[in-house]
Amino acid sequence: MATQQWNPETYEKNARFVSDLGAGVVDLLAPKAGERILDLGCGDGALTEKLVAAGCRVVAVDASAEQIAGAVKRGLDARIARAEALPFDHEFDAVFSNAVLHWIKDADGVVASVARALKPGGRFVAEFGGAGCIATIRSALTAALERRGLDARSVDPWYFPTDLEYAKKLKAHGFTVRFITLFPRPTPLPGEAAAWLETFAQPFLGAVAAADRPALIAEVCDAMRPALYSPDTGWTADYIRLRFAAERAR
Repeated sequence: MATQQWNPETYEKNARFVSDLGAGVVDLLAPKAGERILDLGCGDGALTEKLVAAGCRVVAVDASAEQIAGAVKRGLDARIARAEALPFDHEFDAVFSNAVLHWIKDADGVVASVARALKPGGRFVAEFGGAGCIATIRSALTAALERRGLDARSVDPWYFPTDLEYAKKLKAHGFTVRFITLFPRPTPLPGEAAAWLETFAQPFLGAVAAADRPALIAEVCDAMRPALYSPDTGWTADYIRLRFAAERAR
């Protein structure tokens, strides 16, 4: 089964909007100079730099060696680590994460791992895809694979919970939820929908032979076009975001 791979150069070209739109969750974090913060799923470190600029002592982690290499080039303390198995023990004032947690289906493992990494009273502040996120895109991908006799569920990499579902997980692992919201955020894409698919939907595309991928992409784009494309504004992805702030028990 194909897995999602991250290339910093491709990410910079096709996905920079991910970090650019992360300002809201940084504001919710309200980082303070001197705090020790873990950036969980840092990517190439673009948002991590904002935390460093705020005077925080930041450790950045990501499961992608390629993205970590990009973050290290920025001069960041960046390390390879998985969110479900963080190698930290009650060390951080806050754990911050943007646009990552929807890639990890073991949500309970993530929340438990974050709880271990935080000091008593530490903050867990994050934003990621929530229930209904990219529903049009996901539906078009699923239908295209099913027309080929393939089980799309077996390659679907995403976890998009409701706010109630995720709040329940946070509370089960000892967090007090201070704020949680699910909200639509239609997101203009910087280029063609095909580039988005090639960047973010690799598990679906990898389910077919390489020779069939251009046809699959074209078919998915045609299915999405009535809902997500305008001749005046181009492509807009139907994002829905889940944003929260929680506090570990003291």
